[in-house]
Amino acid sequence: MAAIVPAIFVVVFIIAAAKRVNVFSSFCGGAKEGMLFTLRLTPILAGVFIMCELAESSGLADAVTRAASPLTRLLGMPEEITRLAIIKPFSGSGSLSLLTELLKEYGADSYQGRCACVIYASSETVFYVAALYFAGTNRKERALPLAIVILSAALSAVLSCLLCRIM
Repeated sequence: MAAIVPAIFVVVFIIAAAKRVNVFSSFCGGAKEGMLFTLRLTPILAGVFIMCELAESSGLADAVTRAASPLTRLLGMPEEITRLAIIKPFSGSGSLSLLTELLKEYGADSYQGRCACVIYASSETVFYVAALYFAGTNRKERALPLAIVILSAALSAVLSCLLCRIM
């Protein structure tokens, strides 16, 4: 792997030289675009991180977990992993922490452990990815894509537990 990255650079420089492209100028232009993207992304990410912290410290995450538990139990999800399924779309590190706690308490081979692992692996931090996507585009319609992704994450969690129950 240590040789692949330098090899890619050499190949790019050779192709650029063959096409008579000013490599330094192209690099600076790309770096400028990257910095502008980062500037557009920063306030969005700050909002997502602040929202996650407020939900956790205010007790909103616990309240939502308690309110959703009867429905998730009805759908076959163990009550213990409801919080993981709710937190995962918002926070990757927070959900990893919850996964670690669940695995310590129930073990990796338990039904709860298997469900938690599949939920963690089969979903994404929706709001972080949405922040990246919307910062890089000029799309004004944001509600429908977010609703679809949240619905997909919920369906993924339910189906994960169903598969773990079958297998």
